[in-house]
Amino acid sequence: MRVVSLVPSLTEAVAVSAPGLLVGATDWCSHPADLEVVRIGGTKNPDAAAVLRLRPDLVIANEEENREPDLAALREAGIEVLVTEVRDLGQAFAELERVLVAGCGLTRPRWLDEAEAAWASAVPLGEWRAIVPVWRRPWMVLGRDTFAGDLLGRLGVGNVYAGHAERYPRISLEELRDCGAQLAVLPDEPYRFAANDGPEAFPALPAALVSGRHLTWYGPSLAEAPSVLGVALRRATRQLG
Repeated sequence: MRVVSLVPSLTEAVAVSAPGLLVGATDWCSHPADLEVVRIGGTKNPDAAAVLRLRPDLVIANEEENREPDLAALREAGIEVLVTEVRDLGQAFAELERVLVAGCGLTRPRWLDEAEAAWASAVPLGEWRAIVPVWRRPWMVLGRDTFAGDLLGRLGVGNVYAGHAERYPRISLEELRDCGAQLAVLPDEPYRFAANDGPEAFPALPAALVSGRHLTWYGPSLAEAPSVLGVALRRATRQLG
């Protein structure tokens, strides 16, 4: 098969499972680090003509990361497009199997079993209430029905805005500072929060700087995500007693 991926998570999942299957990926597809395929633009603005020139048997996409008009244009050109929807960990595992086994015709990879086992044995760190900014200028946070929020919940970190009507609401800094959170979880993507860019906005809260790939990607990184995220969260929650 010839596969084009429009989603960084799925790019890594396919590339690790079957090297050579991918012929195209977005500019944002950074893993595996040695991936050598044709780049076809961004997740929100893929070059449809470049995709068509690759003559893919399948294009894999995601309903949140990719725009429906772009996917419709590919379908109209006769390309099969498989669109995933991922709002929680269980759905992520099911969609990964659908992409890899049903979509790409692969045998279920070992890393997927390892990832399921890692999360099945994950132990919550406690019961902490956190805000999880994903952008600043303006401030945006995780709201309802998010994959990242589900992962944090399984590790004992509840999202203050999990009941918000929007999935990624814009919240003023004043409200974020006064919402009753005990912890600020700051991932390094999509906005690259860092030790000198983010924690200073929440001086009253311990800040957990976490890997965005392990918090938001659904792919091989899920196997080590409980451990990687747990280290960062444990370091921050120690300050809470």
